[in-house]
Amino acid sequence: MKAEVTRGQVSDYRGYDDVMDDQLPQSKVLFADKGYDSDAIREDVATRGGTAVIPARKARNTQGPVGGSINNLANLVERCINKLKNAQLVATRYDKTADSYLGCIKVVSARM
Repeated sequence: MKAEVTRGQVSDYRGYDDVMDDQLPQSKVLFADKGYDSDAIREDVATRGGTAVIPARKARNTQGPVGGSINNLANLVERCINKLKNAQLVATRYDKTADSYLGCIKVVSARM
């Protein structure tokens, strides 16, 4: 499992490079939410030989089609995140360090 803890006010797309720089298996599709909608991310995925499936932000001039199966996958991911947030250790974030908080996320994920 790959997980990163960023500062609270950091935009989603800033963590993209950290995750993609790791030695992960090459994927054909990047599925992400609107927080990752940037031209740089879309171009990077294309140069890696993949397809970016990212809903466009409202401010984007060209809105790409997002089908029902993509919405179903997004719903599944959002439900998983909701279950993580239902765990008191994750929701309250009493931990002092990012490492101990990440450990709590991993424990709750393993229990799910």
